[in-house]
Amino acid sequence: MTAVKTGGCLCGSITYRISGPLRPIVACHCNQCRKTSGHYVAATQCRSSDLAISGSTLTWFRSSEAAERGFCGRCGSNLFWRRFASEFTSIFAGTLDGDTELAMTSQIHTDSKGDYYALPEIPVIAQNSLRY
Repeated sequence: MTAVKTGGCLCGSITYRISGPLRPIVACHCNQCRKTSGHYVAATQCRSSDLAISGSTLTWFRSSEAAERGFCGRCGSNLFWRRFASEFTSIFAGTLDGDTELAMTSQIHTDSKGDYYALPEIPVIAQNSLRY
């Protein structure tokens, strides 16, 4: 049985509950992730139908022709990323409460990484090999 996980934003205006399995953490070094987070993004993922979001300040920003990012309109915490018409939602790992029992197992868009940090010592995978 999958354990229920919870999380939320810095100010507590947005909370969420995940009732299904989570994908291992993937690090994304693309320019958009670096711009939205100030560094690279570490994210897990679940079926959107397993994600229950509460709070009235959730704002979605269309960050490309294919996807949008969800953040708290009050404190600015980056929480989610999802492709349009996908059955999955990515969740920024740092917004999960408590121990996650997850591990960062891969990374994508390493060719876009910032010059101020070294890549984690985990496999680089093709983005199209991820399930969205």
